[in-house]
Amino acid sequence: MKKVKDSFQKHPVPVLGNAETGTIFDAFVRYHDGKLRMDLSWRPQKALAVSFSDDGLRWSDPVITLRHDPDSGWEDDLNRNCVLPSPDGNGFLMWYTGQANGHSYIGVARSEDGIHFERFREAPILSPEADFEGESVMNPFVMHEDGIFKMWYAAGETYEPNVICYAESSDGVSWKKYEGNPIFCCNPEKEYEQNRIGACDVLRDEKGYLMFYIGYRDIHTACICAARSENGIDHWRRVKENPLVTPTPGTWDEDACYKPTVVKNADGTYRLWYNGRRRDDEYIGYAHGRIE
Repeated sequence: MKKVKDSFQKHPVPVLGNAETGTIFDAFVRYHDGKLRMDLSWRPQKALAVSFSDDGLRWSDPVITLRHDPDSGWEDDLNRNCVLPSPDGNGFLMWYTGQANGHSYIGVARSEDGIHFERFREAPILSPEADFEGESVMNPFVMHEDGIFKMWYAAGETYEPNVICYAESSDGVSWKKYEGNPIFCCNPEKEYEQNRIGACDVLRDEKGYLMFYIGYRDIHTACICAARSENGIDHWRRVKENPLVTPTPGTWDEDACYKPTVVKNADGTYRLWYNGRRRDDEYIGYAHGRIE
């Protein structure tokens, strides 16, 4: 893909992950107790893990929070999670992706301390059913708002998903999928997302909902984009700053930039973490910028 000018400025090297850790990917970052908390996927360990940072650039060594369960029938691999403090004040809730036999599912777990998680249910809470969901539902992003759990998730093929969908729940365990799914699809007129779109992170602000997502030129080449919606479900409008982050030839992320996770600064700018890939090496990178 011809290099286009990113609207976000990238840090030159990965901020988490190296040859010793192996692939670390698909992070979820939020502030908790004055520190940045990063929940992440750790491929060689077939596990989910957590890391902490004061500045967003220097991160602690990952600590495993949940391991795969090869006896489950749907968790041979474990990845792509989202962790929130429980709305009732009792610990933390985690939604995650389990993968087995070419399919992906979404499960839920809970923890008292935010480190040691236990599965809430043995079975998946979300499975692929509709034709457009194909083989997989994955990459859950969950927000608790107005007494409702809201989930945006990716669906479609297992290697890389194709569309973004939406569901709601009163308890975070039993979910009702939106009848109008999928809510967001690729734009064939934009070269950098002409093939498919994938995992997202959603922020709420005075303009409504701002979704950061993966745009794919092809199944191997990806970048980071964003779109806005007043209600977080329909009438998404891509921001004029797209693409925000793209692969840089000759560097550690020259093949793809995947799975954004974002926090907003007091000055209105955004801090964004993503996983960059060069051949088989995949680690977490950082960028920052502004969206009008």
